[in-house]
Amino acid sequence: MNRFVAAVSAALMLAAPAYAGITEEDLAGDSASTGDVLTNGMGRDLQRFSPLTLINKDNVGKMVPVWAFSLGGEKQRGQETQPLVHDGIMYITGSYSRLYAIDVHTGKEVWQFDARLPEGILPCCDVINRGAAIYGDNIYFGTLDARIVALNLKTGDVVWNKKIAEYKEGYSYTAAPLIVNGLVITGNSGGEFGIVGEVQARNAETGELVWTRPTIEGHMGTLNGKESTMTGTLNASWPGDLWKTGGGATWLGGSYDIETNTIVFGAGNPAPWNSWLRNAGDKNDGTGDNLYAASRLGLDPATGEIKWHYQTTPREGWDYDGVNEVVAFTDKDGNKKFGTADRNGFFYVLNREDGKFLNAWPFVKDITWAKGIDENGRPIYNEENRPGNPAGAADGAKGEVVFASPSFLGGKNWMPMAYSRHTGLFYVPSNEWGMDIWNEPITYKKGAAYLGAGFTIKPNYEDHIGSLKAIDPATGEWKWEYKNEAPLWGGVMTTAGGLVFFGTPEGEFKALDDETGKELFSFQTGSGIVGQPVTWDENGEQYVAVVSGWGGAVPLWGGEVANKVNYLNQGGMVWVFKLPKELAMAN
Repeated sequence: MNRFVAAVSAALMLAAPAYAGITEEDLAGDSASTGDVLTNGMGRDLQRFSPLTLINKDNVGKMVPVWAFSLGGEKQRGQETQPLVHDGIMYITGSYSRLYAIDVHTGKEVWQFDARLPEGILPCCDVINRGAAIYGDNIYFGTLDARIVALNLKTGDVVWNKKIAEYKEGYSYTAAPLIVNGLVITGNSGGEFGIVGEVQARNAETGELVWTRPTIEGHMGTLNGKESTMTGTLNASWPGDLWKTGGGATWLGGSYDIETNTIVFGAGNPAPWNSWLRNAGDKNDGTGDNLYAASRLGLDPATGEIKWHYQTTPREGWDYDGVNEVVAFTDKDGNKKFGTADRNGFFYVLNREDGKFLNAWPFVKDITWAKGIDENGRPIYNEENRPGNPAGAADGAKGEVVFASPSFLGGKNWMPMAYSRHTGLFYVPSNEWGMDIWNEPITYKKGAAYLGAGFTIKPNYEDHIGSLKAIDPATGEWKWEYKNEAPLWGGVMTTAGGLVFFGTPEGEFKALDDETGKELFSFQTGSGIVGQPVTWDENGEQYVAVVSGWGGAVPLWGGEVANKVNYLNQGGMVWVFKLPKELAMAN
C-alpha cells in the first residue's frame, strides 16, 4: 500500500533536482563520499566509518536535534534499520516490512510503502527490518514473508516483487540487500525452522534470478536457470539426510570486497541445535563439522561459486551462528585483511585474498565452550561444556544441563561493529552473558521450530551486560571498554572527527572519544536504540541520524535478561542531529 502526502510530494518534485540513477561507481565510492549514504554499512566493506570531521571531539557535546519523525501507528516493535540518504531524501525501513521516504530538510513524509504481509509468517526474532539498498532509480528491501521488493525512489511505486523462499516452511527475510555489478544479492532467515541457508542474486532491473548458492553441503546451486555445482561434498560432514534440513541461514546479509571481487556471507547455526543428532557431539575428526553452517563464505559475485570458506564453530552445539559481518580493512603494513567478531566470543582476523585464518582472540570475558583457537583456526573444545546427549539420560528426554558462556544470543549478535581508519581499531558492541542449556530429542516437521534444546539466559555480572570494546586487530588488545547495564543491541559508527556513535536500550544516543572511550555526548531518545547511526554533510554542515525503537530478540528470547529490562518502552522514531548553525559555520 502506498500513502502520499500530496502537497509535500508536489513541492519536492518542483524544487528537488532530478534523480540521477545510482551506478556501480557510486556504490563503490560510498565509503569516501560524504554527501549521501547509499549502502548498508556506509560502504559495502561495512566499515561504518565516515571521513567527516565537522563534528568532532571538541564540539560534539553541543550537538542538537534538527527534527524527529515518528514511524507511527501500532506497529512499534524493534527498529534495527540503517537510514539511507540520497538527493535530499532519507529512506527508512520499519518493523512489519514498512519503508518510508522522508524529506531530510523538514522531516516530512514524502511516501510510505507497507508490505501486505500474509497470516502465518514465522519470524524468529521480532518483526524487524535492517535496511534497504539503492541502485539506479530504485530502492530495494526485503519483507517478513521472504520476498524482495523493488520500489521507485521518487514515488514508492512497486517496480517488481519476487519470492525468495516459502514463508510457510519457516523462511523469512530481514537483512539489507547487497548490490554488486547490477545484481541484488540477498540471503534468507529461518534457521530455527530447519530451512536451508542460501544466497541469491537477481537482475536489479527485472528481478529475475541469476544464481543461487545454498550454504549446506549436498545442495545444488544454480546459474541462469540451470544447475551449476554442488555445495561441498554430499555427506562429507553430515550424517544421513540431515543435510536436507541443515539450517545455515544467511540472515544478516553480506559485504563486498571490491579489491578481491569477493562477496562474503556468513551462515548461521546448523539444524537442529542438538549436536548429537548431527554427529557433532563426539566427532572431532571433521565428519561432524556440518559444513558450511557457522561459517564465512567467500563467493564469486558473477556466478555464486564458493571461492573459500572459514568455519568459526565446527561441531556447533550452542547456537553460535557464523553470520556476523566480515569487514575488509588494510593494516598499518598494507596487508589486506578481514575482521569479524563471532557470536562464539572470539574476534577473528582472516586473509582477504583467500579467507585463510590468521589469528583470533576473545572479545568477551568468560568463554566456557573452548579454551582458545589453535594455529589452524580450529577451536580447542572444552568437551565437558557441550550440552549432554539426551540419548544417554535415564529418561531419554533431557541431556545434562551445562552453563555455557557466551549465551546463544552471542558475545556479539547481529549488531554491527565499526572500524576506524583514524585509529586502526575495531569498535565491537558485545554482551557479557551466559546460559543454562540442555539438549532434547527432536524430529523435523515442516514449518515448526526445530531446536532440540532448551535454555535460560543469565547475566554474567551484576553491574553490566553490554560492553562496547575498542579492539586492536593486530594484537587482540582491548584499548578500552564502555560498560552498559542493559545489553547492547544496536550498531556502531566511527568518524575521522575522533568519535564513536552508538545507542543503548535505555534510549541514550551517545558519542565517545575513539581513543579513550570517554563519553562526550548523550541524548535521550525516548525508546531503546537498536538501530544503526549514519552521518552525511550538506551545505557545509554535518548531520547525524539514528532510529530509536526498542525490540528485537532480547525481549523475546532473553530469559532472566529479558525480565531485567522489561521496563523499557517500545517506540519508533527517526532522530536527526547537527551542530547549532553558528558553531557549524565556525568550522
